[in-house]
Amino acid sequence: MENIDDLLIATCRTMIKTVLACLENATRGTIYKIGKMPELTAVRLLSGGRRQDSEELNWGLPTASEYNPPGKNWEQYRDQPGRVLEAMGWCVETQTSWTAEDPKHDPRSVRKQLAELPESEFHMEPVLVRKKSLYTGSIKNLPYPADWQGNPIWTDTQYVVAAVVKIHFRPGSLKNGDRQTKIIRNLAQSLGTELLSLWFREKLYRASKDFARQRLQSCEILAHELRNTLVKLGFVFTALNAQIAILRESWEDLLKEQVPGLEWKQDVLGVLCDLLIERSRELSGEFFDLSQGLLLEQKELAIRSLSPLQEQQWISNKLYPKWGKLLSGTDLWNRLEIEHIFDRLSKSLRTGMDFDFAVQLNGYSVELLKDWSRLAYLEVTSGNLSQLDEVIALVENPQLPICHKEQMLRVLKSLKALVHTIPEVEEKISRILQSLRYGSWAEDLYTLEPDSEVVEFGGETGLYLAD
Repeated sequence: MENIDDLLIATCRTMIKTVLACLENATRGTIYKIGKMPELTAVRLLSGGRRQDSEELNWGLPTASEYNPPGKNWEQYRDQPGRVLEAMGWCVETQTSWTAEDPKHDPRSVRKQLAELPESEFHMEPVLVRKKSLYTGSIKNLPYPADWQGNPIWTDTQYVVAAVVKIHFRPGSLKNGDRQTKIIRNLAQSLGTELLSLWFREKLYRASKDFARQRLQSCEILAHELRNTLVKLGFVFTALNAQIAILRESWEDLLKEQVPGLEWKQDVLGVLCDLLIERSRELSGEFFDLSQGLLLEQKELAIRSLSPLQEQQWISNKLYPKWGKLLSGTDLWNRLEIEHIFDRLSKSLRTGMDFDFAVQLNGYSVELLKDWSRLAYLEVTSGNLSQLDEVIALVENPQLPICHKEQMLRVLKSLKALVHTIPEVEEKISRILQSLRYGSWAEDLYTLEPDSEVVEFGGETGLYLAD
């Protein structure tokens, strides 16, 4: 959209062109904008005059004037004792025109009164706009400006002055009430309509900007809340992986029971803990604190049931850097020995995954054991949801020796139903946010798929898409 100020200047330029084209004796036109009540700041917007021996016009504000931006407020140009009377004050206060057909004797010729400079003949016409068009509600409570005696003006009229048009004429060509002044009055009325149209356009533009800003703020707030909701929905993956951790613990317990001699992470971490405890008495200050923190983290890893990838990240991010500081800052341990133990630790994380099925486990089929060992180390993400069906099939196998199978099976099926709705929720959230941001509304935003059904989850009713 064009700048409102540019549109206003263009409108004033058209007005001046029209006046000078219609009135051959007119030499220059100036338009003043009158601001809001009660200040009524008068600002000279544009001035255009004929070029000598040319049909083109000169534009701009070439001469110095108190009415050049930022202009004069009402208290500076209104009629007041001891102050030079101005035609501007008359036009604004009385809402009537002023014609200076005899500048030498004109009581409102400012240049003549102040500097004894000649003033050309001119006519000033106020541009009136209805109050009800500009102001909503009661017009009795408007902040009317006051005259020098403190009496409010414009209380007994339906109009306010929005602008003032000043037209200069060649000497001897202007008479009060002649055809020229009537033409200016009619054009001023047309200018008032244009100004009102611009005012409405500016108001609409500002309202649309405010609405766009508020819509964007609402969109950002909603996006924040919806993202928090999606983050909270992420607990589904945590819950699923917690169920798989039960399968993993059961599998490793079976191996520890029937296949002694396998090296597990607990065994290797126990060695590292013993080495720390043995030499920690010889440490002090920062290194002692470091060793105690490292000891706690090693013990915590020993009792946590994490996926091999998570356990390896634990070692790389927490254990190895702290051991590196101890080995660099002290000579209490053999670096090669510690690095060898870390190699054993990394291999021990895959003990359950690399089990040799040539070794038979009593009472279980090889197919069950292979599926169990593979799925027990699965980490469920949005990219491998299809493997949930394999996990559920494994738990449904009557040969699987784990406790609380029925409860686990119910939890897995319920979580599966919930986790499959997350992509749909994400898609709809994205469409909602896009609609709010860009103002377009997606069709069927909340339409459920035809195969939607209601299931009971955790004692509560929930909605999910059936297979």
